[in-house]
Amino acid sequence: MRVEGLAWMGVRTERFQEMIRFYRDVLGLETLREGKDFAWFRTSNGTQVHIYGTGDADHSFFGPGPVVGFSVDDFGEMHARMLGAGIEFIGEVQRADGSAWNHFRAPDGNVYEIIGPG
Repeated sequence: MRVEGLAWMGVRTERFQEMIRFYRDVLGLETLREGKDFAWFRTSNGTQVHIYGTGDADHSFFGPGPVVGFSVDDFGEMHARMLGAGIEFIGEVQRADGSAWNHFRAPDGNVYEIIGPG
């Protein structure tokens, strides 16, 4: 079991519209989905970048900095290993399209995520 790279980055911001313009118009990221309080983008290597406005209740646990998702080759094993190490997960494991992910609070107090097959 190993971390393969960064698969995802998300950020909650009070400057939501400005960040949409930054990711779309300045960085040139592909827009995947956009709604009232969320927008999802993709880089050329497939990494997703999500931004959430302050009205997005599902991501209210995000702190002031970006939340990074670590891509793992075996979600179940990594999740169990982290639980065994006393890592605090936030909410239940989520699943869609053959992937599983779960946010967690690392020893530095920041929120991160693991995502992988599952």
